[in-house]
Amino acid sequence: MEMFERPSGYIGPNLNPEGLRYRPRAFAPGVYALLADPMPCDNSGLIAGNHSALLIDAGINGTTARKLQQWVERLTDKPLKYLVNTNYHGDHTFGNYAFPRGVEIIAHRNTAASMNDLAYEKKIRSRNLFGHDDQLHDVTYWRKPDRMFDERLDIDLGGRVVELHYFGPGNTPGDTIVYLRENRLAWTGNFVGHKRVLPMLLEIGPLDYIQTLERCQRALDIDTIVPGHGPLGSAESMQRTIDYLWALDQDVKTAFDNGLSSDAAIGAVRIRPEFRLPWWFPIRKMHSLMENFQRLNVLFTYGELQRKQRESSRAA
Repeated sequence: MEMFERPSGYIGPNLNPEGLRYRPRAFAPGVYALLADPMPCDNSGLIAGNHSALLIDAGINGTTARKLQQWVERLTDKPLKYLVNTNYHGDHTFGNYAFPRGVEIIAHRNTAASMNDLAYEKKIRSRNLFGHDDQLHDVTYWRKPDRMFDERLDIDLGGRVVELHYFGPGNTPGDTIVYLRENRLAWTGNFVGHKRVLPMLLEIGPLDYIQTLERCQRALDIDTIVPGHGPLGSAESMQRTIDYLWALDQDVKTAFDNGLSSDAAIGAVRIRPEFRLPWWFPIRKMHSLMENFQRLNVLFTYGELQRKQRESSRAA
């Protein structure tokens, strides 16, 4: 579960699904990204083979889950047999309960292990609803995965194999990559997104996150990324995220070594120019959101350095 402090005045992404629509983007027959409008509500994805179909992520509530099922019915005549949760966060998993029992829910073992306190997770997600807590009133039951995997699981939909990969912790302990090898296409949940969208450090420090990204980079040939939120990404997204996390770690370490407090570090460690959104980036609200992500990431990284310092002192 998320166990982290937020900076003073932190404003996270607005995930209120009221009025949510999906824009399907086809990559091949039976292969779709379901892009959320408005952004940054949760994206999804649909993959259909000759015999069955698979959906990626369940949405934040029953209404959203039913919208996704309606899109499945519009886009394919194959039965929906599988639902993959890319991570445990409620905006990806609360809708699980609204799928028929015949739909098998699949997730990484760490994701399933994190789905153990519905009340706490609803409290965390409500912070992203900005007063629309009624959107979670129907979520009285957190349906858990039916099947779990460790490092890799292949799902044959009939003439099309979907690969599920786990390379280590990133945004969450169980980040799952849904990969179509023949299309060089990956659904990445919160793990990595558009090259100009910063990651969020919630549970994993930047250096461990980098190692996971590098394992993914070496293993998969990715051309297009469908992230959990925001616009489509590319192969460049992975390297830019690595470069950002490395710069973040170095800049926060400098502030820490110079004796700055956590609050002072948050003020001092700004986004390096090469990772800032350009002035012409069309989604204006993303500029302030990235500033908030940076402040969150600085605070988390500072806390990691404090933790390591305490561990080193105890070991001395």
